[in-house]
Amino acid sequence: AAAAAAAATDLELSELTAITPLDGRYGSRVEGSQGHISQRGGADHHHDVKAIEYVLKNRFRNHETLSRVLEFTHFACTSEDINNLAHALILQEAAKAHLLPAMDKVIDAISGLAEKWAVFAYRLARQRKQVAEVPLYGKMAGAVGNYNAHMSAYPGVDWQGVAQKFVCDRMGLQWNPYVTQIEPHDYMAELFAAVSRFNTILLDFDRDVWSYISIGYFKQRTIAGEVGSSTMPHKVNPIDFENSEGNLGLANALLEHLSAKLPISRWQRDLTDSTVLRNLGVGLGHSMLAYSSSNRGISKLQLAPERLAADLDNAWEVLAEPIQTVMRRYGIEEPYEKLKEFTRGQQMTENAMRELVGSLDALPQAAKQSLMALTPASYIGNAQQQAEQLQQNLASL
Repeated sequence: AAAAAAAATDLELSELTAITPLDGRYGSRVEGSQGHISQRGGADHHHDVKAIEYVLKNRFRNHETLSRVLEFTHFACTSEDINNLAHALILQEAAKAHLLPAMDKVIDAISGLAEKWAVFAYRLARQRKQVAEVPLYGKMAGAVGNYNAHMSAYPGVDWQGVAQKFVCDRMGLQWNPYVTQIEPHDYMAELFAAVSRFNTILLDFDRDVWSYISIGYFKQRTIAGEVGSSTMPHKVNPIDFENSEGNLGLANALLEHLSAKLPISRWQRDLTDSTVLRNLGVGLGHSMLAYSSSNRGISKLQLAPERLAADLDNAWEVLAEPIQTVMRRYGIEEPYEKLKEFTRGQQMTENAMRELVGSLDALPQAAKQSLMALTPASYIGNAQQQAEQLQQNLASL
């Protein structure tokens, strides 16, 4: 046992040794984002702040100018002055380089399906816009937010102006003028809530597609070498949509906790935000993995027109809606009640619906002919027009 334990400690990180599937099984599918939202990504901006201070001082000792101002390396700052800017930059870079492009790919893939999915594409695009527009804030105001240490050393300096210029001009962030020891993380709550809403809409899409696959409206292209079941060789599972759904659930559990927890801090600051923020990348990582899975699933979809046509041909009762609406137009009393009595609980056929229309003597002949020409397949309103306008409407967001 001791030998096994010792051997285990020598294992390099791999798909088999990783604790989380984001670093293991799915590592290759999120590797592009690891430079921004992993612990290594965070190390580019922050680590243990005091350790970084000592490292920098050691480097500066041999510099002709900087060696004379070593003690200004971490002047009047609290650790959170450094960390809050690092987290904001991590989120800024991750969103720009990975999260928003991944969202765009999902929206584009769904937009290419059909008018039915335009609803999802537009909903997702609205949330994507909100994610992109969340302002990312930073602060540089010292241990309690009032520049106490700064002003005790240099009372004549406009420290608030200096901090604002640094945060906005040097860091490219929004400046938060009212803070405690920490930047309050409200913008993070807004950002993660917006990502969570995007995820919820995509989860709704995944479940709908899964259901349409189950009833045969979509087929899935098979991939050579893929196994759908260990005992049923014919089976083709909607595994990509199931994978997406599962990862969206995990992502939202984390993102919703981050949104609810991060704005709350005891007094000046408690350290619960520190450990919670270490999972920032996990929530975003599961989100982007889900987007990738949905895209893979969409790429395998094949419409089954014969199955759709068969269902439509057995759904003549849907024409009860236009018939009773036209009856209202021409002043026929109780159109809803008449159609309800005629259609409810019965298997309607083409002949039965045409017989009903023919019996409506109060309708003008032109209205009758228009209704007679309707079929379940042609009763689509302006669906084609809406589909053609989708890209224009998405661009207007």
